[in-house]
Amino acid sequence: MTTITLLDGGMGQELIARAGRATSLWSMQALLDAPELVRAVHDDYFAAGAEVATTNSYSVLPDRLAAHGIPDQLAPLTHRACTLAAQSRDAHGTGRVAGALGPLGFSYQPDKAPPPDQAAEAYAPLARIQAEYVDLHILETMSSVDQARGGLMGTSVTDLPTWLAVTVDDTDGTRLRSGEPLSDLLPLLAEFAPAALLINCSTPEAVSQALAALPDLPCPFGAYANGFTEITDDFSAIGATVDLLTARRDLDPAAYAHFARGWATNGATLIGGCCEVGPAHIARLADTFGKPRAAQ
Repeated sequence: MTTITLLDGGMGQELIARAGRATSLWSMQALLDAPELVRAVHDDYFAAGAEVATTNSYSVLPDRLAAHGIPDQLAPLTHRACTLAAQSRDAHGTGRVAGALGPLGFSYQPDKAPPPDQAAEAYAPLARIQAEYVDLHILETMSSVDQARGGLMGTSVTDLPTWLAVTVDDTDGTRLRSGEPLSDLLPLLAEFAPAALLINCSTPEAVSQALAALPDLPCPFGAYANGFTEITDDFSAIGATVDLLTARRDLDPAAYAHFARGWATNGATLIGGCCEVGPAHIARLADTFGKPRAAQ
């Protein structure tokens, strides 16, 4: 079997499970109130066998902080999220840190994203802060070609590699959530040469469909699916809470590992989990792909 790099699982839903509540700040709430929880999640993923820690900075973005009246916290929270992941990596003694940059506007809503030039201006200072701590950048849940372009333009200000993670339509995994076919990403990949392309935050079924439909790529590729039944129409704006979304009950670690084996068969070499995929799922993936882990 091809060597798999094992990513971590979801951060936001895991924090909500541990804190017992969802807020409109989502995973940022823990950076403000309980950073020790963030560190504990990173530690648990490394113990489960993950080889990459994704910083808790997905929603640490200027538009989200401005909407909550805390724009001055943008740099401090970025530093904090990166520090916590780097400390966990160092304590574990091995692994890499991926600096997460989520979509501007809102997740799954490419029509609300700013044009690429404006997006790049927002991402660039965050990428520079991340570069002090992380081993690579990861643009997460990009829903359109233009959204991905803005992110890649923004991270190009550092010398670090960038992984591009795009989210696909849950009913047609051959298309981005914008409706554009996955093949429309090819000119972007040729122009910016990201170090990897991943399919993320879509149902495992849609992820499987996407991987099977990918054209020949100039870079490694991978996948990390979510565990939601669907992304509802009312989960559509800054301030919406994940209480609006429902977790699947049929996606236990064994079921998720079954999907992941299929992704590996299709050539994926980077595999992990997104929302509602926790340490137990990652531990099962570690066993599936022959990765050492501390958790028993």
